[in-house]
Amino acid sequence: MTQHRRIAMLGPGAPADLVSDMVDLAVRGLPPGYVDGEFVFTRRGVRRPDGSWDAVPEGRSVRYTAIAALGVAALPEERRRAALAGDTVLDLAGRLVERLPAVEGLGDAALICWAAAETGHPGLGVALRRLAELDASSSQGQVFTVEAAWALAALVAARSVLGADPGLDGQLERSRDRLLAGLASDRLYRHVLGPSSGPLVPWYRAHVGCFADQVYPLQALARLHAALGDPAALAAAEQVAEGICEAQGEQGQWWWHYDARSGAVVEGYPVYSVHQLAMAPMALLDLADAGGAAHLREIAAGVLWMTERPETDEPLIDTGLGLTWRKAARDDPGKLVRGLRAVATRAHPAARLATLDRLYPPVAIDRECRPYELGWLLYAWLSDLSAYGS
Repeated sequence: MTQHRRIAMLGPGAPADLVSDMVDLAVRGLPPGYVDGEFVFTRRGVRRPDGSWDAVPEGRSVRYTAIAALGVAALPEERRRAALAGDTVLDLAGRLVERLPAVEGLGDAALICWAAAETGHPGLGVALRRLAELDASSSQGQVFTVEAAWALAALVAARSVLGADPGLDGQLERSRDRLLAGLASDRLYRHVLGPSSGPLVPWYRAHVGCFADQVYPLQALARLHAALGDPAALAAAEQVAEGICEAQGEQGQWWWHYDARSGAVVEGYPVYSVHQLAMAPMALLDLADAGGAAHLREIAAGVLWMTERPETDEPLIDTGLGLTWRKAARDDPGKLVRGLRAVATRAHPAARLATLDRLYPPVAIDRECRPYELGWLLYAWLSDLSAYGS
């Protein structure tokens, strides 16, 4: 089978071979989490009597179903039904659109809108209207950075389908301006956009942004530039990409919490499998496709962390279960380390509290796999920005 263009960009050898295997694993691993036409919240690891692991489905998630739909839509037609246990991705998108009246979160509505656009579902107009309603209700206060980025990505995808429209273009411009304003005086993104104080984040973490707060805006801005030729969006995406690549760990780790003011790492752990295999490659490859820098060395190093890492010898890839275990983390009570380091760096940006590394080494493995992790993996390596061309 011909290797997808994005995978081939890594060149011959271990990173590309591993990614190809992970694409196959995702196609096999999605159906066990697909129940009654939607995806579960997680497949949680349970130890069998013989010491091996099983993965038990738990809960349901509209958000993860929408992300999985995006990933499955990127597959070749002949593999889509295999990933959905015989269903079609268009039917899956339709069920998501039907859920929209009950959807209250901006992020969930944005992902459904994005999935409707990329699957060609006729309910895209309905999804856009619901997205506009929820976006308007949050426009006067704080909004989570990730959700604002998904909204922009959804609007760019919708415009690639519907073409120029005054209402859609106005909504897209407002979404774009909100995201660009989030970097007005910072190196990286904070966890929320809008007023510096508010209900969404405690004061001692107001300067902190997580890895997701970086990659989703990077991706959305890169896609905006690919679609409409927006130099300011490209420059912002490049700034974020350079920031996370400069901070990347020596063994390829994509660290978790950053001081948005400087780009310095506040707390590295957990390191998530989805960041290594999917989210970092997804954003950085979108940037390269949009005409930005190609950070292939950093992408390859992140991928290879999955097979060899200093934190633990325990495997994070389970080919039998068709999943990747969620993260390597500290076994600290109540997320103690990240909280203490957030407080310390608020007043003293260089503070490290190095003793915490000895007290709580990152040796724990989180035994669960959420469907969005496999969905983003497919989307990262199989998506194509050619339809977004300006």
